[in-house]
Amino acid sequence: MRYQAPATLLVLIAASLSACAPAPPPQQVAPVAGVAAEVDWSARYAQAERLMSWNVNQLVLGAPVQPQWVEGDRFWYRNRIAEGHEFILIDPVRGTRDRAFDHERLAQALTEETGVEYSAWELPLQALSFADDGRGLGFELDRRRWQCDVMEFRCEPPTAPIERVQNAALSPDAERAVILRDHDLWVRELATGEERRLTTDGAERYGYATDNEGWRRSDRPAVRWSPDSRRIATYRLDERGVGEMHLWQMAEGRPILHSWPYALPGDTVVPMYERVIIDVVDGTMVRLPIPPDHQRTSSCCGMMRGGAWGDAAWSEDSRWLAFTSVSRDYNTVTLRLADATTGQVRDLITETLEPFFEGSAAGRGGPNWRVLHQRNQLLWYSPRDDWGHLYLYDLDTGQQIRRLTSGDWTVIDVMQVDETGGWVYFTGAGREAGRDPYFRHLYRVSLDGGDVALLTPEDADHVVTMAPSGRYFVDSHSTPYRPPVAMLRRADGGPVITVEEADISGLEEIDWPAPIPFTALARDGATEIHGLMFRPSDFDPDRSYPIINRIYPGPQVGSIGPRTFQASRGGNSQALAELGFVVVQIDALGTPMRSADFHTYYYGDLADNGLPDQIAAMRQLAERHPYIDLSRVGMYGHSGGGFATAAALLRHPDFFHVGVSSAGNLDNRGYTYYWGEKWQGPLEELPDGTDTYTNQALHLLAENLEGRLLLAYGTMDANVHPNMTLLLINELIRHNKDFDVIVMPNRGHGFANEPFFVRKTWDYFVTHLLDQEPPREHRLRSN
Repeated sequence: MRYQAPATLLVLIAASLSACAPAPPPQQVAPVAGVAAEVDWSARYAQAERLMSWNVNQLVLGAPVQPQWVEGDRFWYRNRIAEGHEFILIDPVRGTRDRAFDHERLAQALTEETGVEYSAWELPLQALSFADDGRGLGFELDRRRWQCDVMEFRCEPPTAPIERVQNAALSPDAERAVILRDHDLWVRELATGEERRLTTDGAERYGYATDNEGWRRSDRPAVRWSPDSRRIATYRLDERGVGEMHLWQMAEGRPILHSWPYALPGDTVVPMYERVIIDVVDGTMVRLPIPPDHQRTSSCCGMMRGGAWGDAAWSEDSRWLAFTSVSRDYNTVTLRLADATTGQVRDLITETLEPFFEGSAAGRGGPNWRVLHQRNQLLWYSPRDDWGHLYLYDLDTGQQIRRLTSGDWTVIDVMQVDETGGWVYFTGAGREAGRDPYFRHLYRVSLDGGDVALLTPEDADHVVTMAPSGRYFVDSHSTPYRPPVAMLRRADGGPVITVEEADISGLEEIDWPAPIPFTALARDGATEIHGLMFRPSDFDPDRSYPIINRIYPGPQVGSIGPRTFQASRGGNSQALAELGFVVVQIDALGTPMRSADFHTYYYGDLADNGLPDQIAAMRQLAERHPYIDLSRVGMYGHSGGGFATAAALLRHPDFFHVGVSSAGNLDNRGYTYYWGEKWQGPLEELPDGTDTYTNQALHLLAENLEGRLLLAYGTMDANVHPNMTLLLINELIRHNKDFDVIVMPNRGHGFANEPFFVRKTWDYFVTHLLDQEPPREHRLRSN
C-alpha cells in the first residue's frame, strides 16, 4: 500500500553534503561569549520568536494609518487597538476625528440581521461610504453591499452577492471587467454578465495583454483603463521563439512539467510589445504605428504597477495616452503621446544616459513624469547631473522651459501636480542638512519657478498620502527607533489634526530593543554610508559577540529599506540577535536614494554586491565597539541577498566565516534579461573566450570556499531558477568542498520566512558561530 502523507504535513527535504568532519574556522574560535555559559536554548529560541514579525507587528497599536478617501476630503481607516480594530472617520473641514459609528450597536444589528455572531472590534467591513447627513453608512460584508442607518441602527437587506471576476482588470467605474481567454481579450458587463470578444487573432506565444515577464507572470490581463472606462491601453506580446524555462512540480508518481517563455541576457530573440488601444464599447482597435517596444520601463522594477500596465498614463478626458519606450540597454527613454482615436503618435522627449536611465531615485516606483495637458507642458525627471531632479518642458516644441529643482539631493517620487494652482508636490531625500539622507520629506515647488518649500518639517522619515483633491495630505512620520505619528495637513503643510500616535507599550513589555543607527565610511574612505545595528535585549558590553550581516544589496533597494518605524525589520534581524549576536544592516555603494554615481558604483560587476563597503563598515564598528568579534563573522540573505551572501564567502573568505544563502541569482546569465541587462549590462563575448558576465558567476569561484555555507532553493522558484544554485553545488562537489543544502519542495521564491527555514538559519549560526548545540527540531509557531 502506497504511503499517503497527511495533508497538513510540511514536506521538506534537508540534504547535507558534508564529506568529512567540519572544517576548522579561519581563526581560532574564542570560548562562547555573547551567551551565558549555561544556556537553555529552547527558552532562548522562544524568546527570539517573540520578536519575530508574526508576533511583534500586532503589538504596535495605532499604526499604520492607511487613509481611504471619500467625499468632502474625508477619509476613514481601520485602526488597531487593544480590543481589536476600530474604524475611524476624519473630517478635515471640521477638524474632527471620531469613530465612524457605534461599533457595538452595529455588531448587534448585523448579528440580528444575519444570525451570525459579529464582534464589535473585529468587524470585517470593506469599502465604507458615508452619507452627508451623518446617518447613512455603506459597506461591503461577505461580498454583499449593505446600507445602514447609524442613528437607528437599522440595515436594509443587502444586495445580491457582488460578482468577483477572477483574474480580471476592473474598470474605474466598476461596471466592466476585462479578462483573458485563449490568448484573446474579452469584456464582461458586470451588471448583466454579458461578454463580448474584443480580439480574435490571439495565439500561443502571440497573445493580447499577456502578463509574462519571465521572472513573474500571472493570468490577469495587463491593461490600463482610461478614466471614462471606455478604452484600454494594452499590447500584443510576441514571445514566438523566446527560449523557455522549465520547472518540475513534485508529485506522487510522475512530476509535473511547467514551461514558459523566459528571456535571458544575450538572447537574440526576446519578448516584444505591439501596442494597441481598444474601445471596449464598440470593439474597435487602434494599433499604434510604432516599432514594437522592449519589455522595459523607465524605472525599476517590472511592467505592472498597482495592478495596471506601468509607465503609461491617460489624460483626464481619456483622449490621449502617454507612455515610454525604453531601449533594451536601458540607455535611452522616449516619452510618447498617442491619440486614442486615430492612433497617431508623436515623440515628446528623448533622453540618453549611461550606464542606464533610472526614472526614480528610490530605485523602484514612478513614473516621475507627467503630461500636463491643461498647461500644454511636460514634467520630466532626470538624474542627468548625478542627482535626480525635475524639469519643465513645452509640450509642443519639446524645449526645456525651466529647471524646477536642483542641488546635491534627490527627488524621490512625484506625488501630485496641481495644474490649476501651478504646484508640484514631491518627496525628496538628502536636502535637509544634518539629517539622515534617507529620510523622505514632502516638498512643493511652483511650476512657474521659485524656491522649494518643505511641507513636513519633522526630523524623521515621512510617508505621505495625498487627498485626491490635493487640498490635504496625511503625513505619518517616524524613524527606525521612534514610533509613527500620523498628522493631517493642508496642502501648504499647515497642521489640521493629529490622527494617531502609535502605542508601542506592547513592545516595551517584551523588552523589544530599538535598532541603533550608525554611519561609517565606504571602501573609498570618504563616502558616508548608513546602517542599523541590532543587539540582544540582554546585551552585556563586557561580553564578546559574533557579528552577522543581514544583506540585500539591491541595486533597486538596499538592506534597510525605508527608514520608517518597523517592529520587525527585514530578515527578522532582532530575533536573530536575541540568540547572542550583533546583527547589522548596511546600505552600501550601489544602492538607491543617493546620487546616480552612488547607485551605479559597481555597474558591470554585480557580484561586487557592495561587499567591500560592508566589510569596511563592520571593521569600523568593531573598532568602536570591542564587544564585536571579527573572528566570527556571518552573513545571510535571500534572493539578491542570497547572491551577496554566497559572493561574500567566495570572494572574501578571509573575512566571512559562515553564510546562509537562499534563492540566490548566483549567475545572472541564468536570470531574467530584464534584470541583468540593466545592472550588469549587455552580455557580450570577450577576446579571451570569457564574456561580460564571467566576473559575476559565482560557481567559477567555488574553489575559494573556506567557511561554512548553507545553500537553499525552492524547486518551483519561477523567479530565480534553481539551476543557478545547482551550478554552484556542482562546482563545490567537483572541488571537494564541505557545504550544506536545504531543498524546499514545491516552494516558489518566497520561502525565507517559513518557520522551518528560519529555524534552520538560527541553528546554522548557533552551531558555527557560537559553537553551541541548538535545540533539536525546535518548532517555531507562525501566524
